[in-house]
Amino acid sequence: MAEFIWHTDALILLAAILFITGVMTTKFSARLGVPALVLFIAVGMGLGQFIYFDNARIAQMIGVLAFIIILFEGGLQTNWKTARTVIAPSLSLATLGVVITTGLVAVAAKFILGVDWTVAVLFGAIVGSTDAAAVFAVLKGQNIKSRISATLEAESGSNDPMAVFLTVAMIELIMTPGSGIFSLVGSFFIQMGVGAIAGLLFGKFAIWSLNKINLDSSGLYPVFATGFAMLTYGITAYLGGSGLLAVYVAGIMIGNADIAYRHSVFRFTEGFAWMMQIAMFVILGLLVFPNELFQSDILLKGLALSALLIFVARPAAVFLTTIKMGFSMKELIFLSWAGLKGAVPIVLATFPLLSGVEGSHEIFNVVFFVVLTSALIQGSTITLLAEKLGLTGPEKATPMHSLELVSLGKADAEMIEFEIEDDAFIIGQNLMEIPFPEGALVNAIIRKDELITPTGNTQIEQGDFLYILTKRKYKRELKLLLKKKKPAETLVEAEA
Repeated sequence: MAEFIWHTDALILLAAILFITGVMTTKFSARLGVPALVLFIAVGMGLGQFIYFDNARIAQMIGVLAFIIILFEGGLQTNWKTARTVIAPSLSLATLGVVITTGLVAVAAKFILGVDWTVAVLFGAIVGSTDAAAVFAVLKGQNIKSRISATLEAESGSNDPMAVFLTVAMIELIMTPGSGIFSLVGSFFIQMGVGAIAGLLFGKFAIWSLNKINLDSSGLYPVFATGFAMLTYGITAYLGGSGLLAVYVAGIMIGNADIAYRHSVFRFTEGFAWMMQIAMFVILGLLVFPNELFQSDILLKGLALSALLIFVARPAAVFLTTIKMGFSMKELIFLSWAGLKGAVPIVLATFPLLSGVEGSHEIFNVVFFVVLTSALIQGSTITLLAEKLGLTGPEKATPMHSLELVSLGKADAEMIEFEIEDDAFIIGQNLMEIPFPEGALVNAIIRKDELITPTGNTQIEQGDFLYILTKRKYKRELKLLLKKKKPAETLVEAEA
C-alpha cells in the first residue's frame, strides 16, 4: 500500500512540475522568439534523462485526446463569417495539398531513407499535413490579415483527418499487401462524409442543450460543452467516420452560435487546450531518446527531408492547389512558409511503431527531427515574415479587463459581453434612451482599455465593450437590439 501511495504521490508531483514548468516556458518563448511547443518538447526531453518512458501507446492516447480538445478550441475560435470566404482554398490545401506534399516527400524518402515505396509514402503521409496545435498556438494573438490566418487555421483544422487516413491506409497496405486501393478511396469519402454530418448534428444538439438545460452552476457549462466534444469524437469514430473532423465542425458551430455562458465556455476550453498541449508535447519529448535522435545519420537524413519539405513540397502544394483563388504572390509565399509541423506527425509516427512496421524506429526519429526543424525555423519567423511581406493587419481589439461572476445558474440570468461595431444603431445614444429589455442592466463599459462606471447619461461610442446582466429569456431580444445597424443614409451623412 505504501508503495502504491508513493507512486501515486510521485505521479501527482511530476504532473504538477510538468504543468508549472510548461506554463512558465510560454513566457520565455515570447522573449526568445521560439514557439512554445519547442520548449515543451525540450522540457520532456530534459526530463527523459531522469525518467524512462517508452510507452508509445500511452503517448498516442494522450495525443488523440489532446487533438480533440485542441481542434474543439480551434473551432470555437474560428469566425465563420471569415472562414466561409476561404473554404475553397482551405479544403483544397487540406486534401489535394496533403496528397501532393505526401507524394513529393515520398520520392525523397525513398532515396534518402533507403526504404521501399510503401514505407516512403507512409513517411510522406505522416509529415504531409500542417499541425493544428502548432498553427493555432503560433497565430493566436497575432495581427496577421484575417483572410490568411483564417485559411491557415481552417486548413490545419481540417487536414488532420486526411493525414490520419493516409497514415492508417498505408500501414494497412504494408501489413496486409492484398488490400485494395479502390476500397481505401471509398473508405476516405465515407469517413469524411460521416465526420462532417456528425459534426453538424452534434453541434446543433450541443447548442440546443447548452441553451435549454438550466444547470445549477455556471461552471458546469464549459464542462458540458467539452463533454460534447468528446462525445462527438467517440460516437463518430464508432460509426466509422472521422472523429477529428466532426469535433472541429461541431466547435465551429458552437463557437459561432449564441450560447449560454459563452465567455466561460471559451476561457475554460482555451485553458484546457493549453493544458493538453503541454501534456502532449512533454510526453512526446519523453518518448524520444536524444542519444538516438542526434546521431549523425538521423541528423543528415532529417535535414535533407526538412529542406525538401519546407522549400519544395509545401510551396508546390500551395501554388498548385490555390491556382486562380485570388491570392497574391506574397500571400502564397507566406502560406508556403506557414505550413508548420507539430504534434500530429509525431503522434502519427507512433502508429507504425505500434503496428510493427519495419524501420519504424528510424521513421519516428526522423519525423521528430523534421518537426523540431519546422517549429524552430518556420515557427520562429512567421510573424517577422508577415511584417516583411506587408500581411499584418490592425491590432485585434480585445478588452483588457474581465468580470469575475458568481454562479447565476439558479437565477436564470447571464452576464453578456458585447463589442459595439462602427455601424451600430445605438452609437451616440445615452443609456437611458436605449430601449433595453426588461431587467437588463449595463454593469460596466470598457473604453480604450479604461473601465467606465455607467450612468443613465453615459453615451455609447464605437468600440465600447458592454457588460450587461440580463434574464435569459430576454437575451435574444437584447442581442438583436445591440446588433441593429444604422440606416444607410445615416452612415453616408456621418462620413460626409
